[in-house]
Amino acid sequence: MQKKVKVKPNSKLQKIEEQIDGSLTVHLKSPPVNGKANEELLKILAEKFDVPKSYIRIKSGLSSRQKLIEIDTEI
Repeated sequence: MQKKVKVKPNSKLQKIEEQIDGSLTVHLKSPPVNGKANEELLKILAEKFDVPKSYIRIKSGLSSRQKLIEIDTEI
């Protein structure tokens, strides 16, 4: 499964908002420094989709706020 994700780092609260088009807006507490926000993003998405972090990959947008995430849901 692939999801478009818009990341908002340095937020006060950590939360996920689902948009009408199926994409996600993820508010992260971490700053976008040294991959901290990406690590937090993988962790929060793993919890939401109930899969290990290793099943989630950032396909594109590694250093961007707009990301394409691939989630391997088949175990």
